[in-house]
Amino acid sequence: MVNLIDGLNKHFDNRVRLGMMSALMVNDSLEFNVLKELLGVTDGNLASHVKALEAAGLVSVVKQFVGRKPNTSFVMTDEGRRQFEAHLAALEKLLRASGGK
Repeated sequence: MVNLIDGLNKHFDNRVRLGMMSALMVNDSLEFNVLKELLGVTDGNLASHVKALEAAGLVSVVKQFVGRKPNTSFVMTDEGRRQFEAHLAALEKLLRASGGK
C-alpha cells in the first residue's frame, strides 16, 4: 500500500513555518516585523522557526541597516523553493487520493 504522507516535508508541518514559506513564495523578501504581523506570532516564536528553516538551508536571513536602524528580512532560498513546491505537490496528491478535487 502506498503511504500518502511520504512526500510531506517535516520542515513545514508547523503552522508558523508553513505560513512563513507560503508568504515567501509570493514575495521576494519579507521584513521581520511584517512577517511577525502577518503570522500573528511573537518575536521569539518567529525567531525560533526562522532559525530552524535557516539551519536547513530553506531561508536566508538578510541583516542590514536602513539609515541608522537595523533591519532583518528573510528570503526563500532556491532549495527552500524546491522543497516547498514538492511539499505542496504532495499535499495536492494527498487531497486527490482522499477524494478531493
